[in-house]
Amino acid sequence: MKMNRSVLLRLWTLAWLTAIWVLLWGNVSAANVLGGIAVGLLIMVLLPLPRVPVEGRIHGFSLVKLAVVFLYYAGESSVSVAWLAIRPKAPPVTGVLRCRIAIKSDLVLTLFVDAMNLVPGTMVLEIDRTRRLLYVHVLDMGTQKAVDGFYAYVRNLEKLFIAAFERDSDWKPSPLHYQEYEQYHGVLGDDPAAQDPDAPRDDKKTDDKRKGDWS
Repeated sequence: MKMNRSVLLRLWTLAWLTAIWVLLWGNVSAANVLGGIAVGLLIMVLLPLPRVPVEGRIHGFSLVKLAVVFLYYAGESSVSVAWLAIRPKAPPVTGVLRCRIAIKSDLVLTLFVDAMNLVPGTMVLEIDRTRRLLYVHVLDMGTQKAVDGFYAYVRNLEKLFIAAFERDSDWKPSPLHYQEYEQYHGVLGDDPAAQDPDAPRDDKKTDDKRKGDWS
């Protein structure tokens, strides 16, 4: 079963690369299709993509709910950013806030960060994968209400992603889940330093004093 899934994944990748090649040429012909297959095989052999473990399941209803809420946030933030740009007041107070994320899968974390970056007014500047910390530039944080609203938005979006992709009942961690952290940082997730957001990291010593309601 695993072999069949692996073969199907490779065939899908080859088909996708072939389609991209044909689109680049702008002409569907036998020569372009065969050329795309050849180039695709060459890319897959010489430049193989790293394997990303899938450690949960997709829940359709929760995914639809996530999409609807995300569109709402994107629309609401677009209106807010537009108002901040034209209102007859001083420019908004901007800053960087820190959030601890409960998402466990790197794949789902990537999707979560992409979603945050697509919402106007927020931009993820740094990701600490070991301790699951995000440093996010926020356009408007001039009031405590605005800061609390940002954290509420992050928590709600996080819950929706977990419900859609990695519920506890479906979570099956890959054997490679902690391997990269152990090799690169020399620590596992239960290391006290890995849980302390103010502890210096092994890969980049820092005197970062930023604080935030990340708990």
